[in-house]
Amino acid sequence: MKISFVIPCYRSEKTLPVVVGEIKEKMQSMSNYDYEIVLVNDYSPDNTFGVIRQLCSENKNIIGINHAKNFGQHAALMAGFHFTTGDIVVCLDDDGQTPANEVDKLIEKIEEGYDAVYAEYEHKQHSGFRNWGSHLNKKMTEVMLGKPKELYVSSYFAVRRFIVEEMLNYTGAYPYVIGLVLRSTKNICNVTVNHRERMEGTSGYNLKKLLALWMNGFTSFSILPLRIASYSGSIIAFIGFIYAIYVIIRKIVDPTRMLGWSSTISVILILGGLILLVLGLIGEYVGRIFISINNSPQYVIRNVINYDAGDDSKN
Repeated sequence: MKISFVIPCYRSEKTLPVVVGEIKEKMQSMSNYDYEIVLVNDYSPDNTFGVIRQLCSENKNIIGINHAKNFGQHAALMAGFHFTTGDIVVCLDDDGQTPANEVDKLIEKIEEGYDAVYAEYEHKQHSGFRNWGSHLNKKMTEVMLGKPKELYVSSYFAVRRFIVEEMLNYTGAYPYVIGLVLRSTKNICNVTVNHRERMEGTSGYNLKKLLALWMNGFTSFSILPLRIASYSGSIIAFIGFIYAIYVIIRKIVDPTRMLGWSSTISVILILGGLILLVLGLIGEYVGRIFISINNSPQYVIRNVINYDAGDDSKN
């Protein structure tokens, strides 16, 4: 059997050789498996692609992919999937926090019959902001995508080949790998691994990128936000109807009583805000549909190294 490692790379010129070296060392002890490593440079501003080029020249089992601009981690994974040939595909980070030397734990679970295996961390070494974002992402996937509460999803996971093939059938402009896995199989489990401190730099996920990632999950794989908006509108309309009846009855009982302008303005502001929120949500869906029907690409590849039986002519 063959294992394909896919690693999205961004600002990892110093950590990437360590991660690749750890994979190579681990695979020497797993001699019953062949392997390949697909490194996807997501338009990193440092010398990450230069390091990838050097690694590819040293090992023909390493494929280097260079994006023409930054498309994000999930688009980089999708790009890497297109170049994999393994029976099992393992995805991990480029910063060394996900222990490549524990990949055998994920593979063992795949061998037991699971379609997908996610690494679960006993003690996470992320920052407080990143942990907060992970918690919100966990809740979002549970509500919007139907993820089981007991399942922990992370960036370190292994899937069978048919899951990758199913994910590649998705050609939308906004890929969300977790959603693609969850819609492909329910035969998923967790395995506990160590989580290390970051060797270099800080996380590339800021608030803007986290919001964009969540929006992908909201709008690409679920219509639940639209349903929530419809339910909210119905509830507000019902409350408004009841309040109108109350005002009419109160006016009949006491004709001299004046209506309060402050309460009227408050109701107008609440309803106006809700309408704008729903319109914005609908606009987000329509905008993404428009971008998708215009065949906006998930990613654009500038060049590839070591692909097609070692042919470097694409470089």
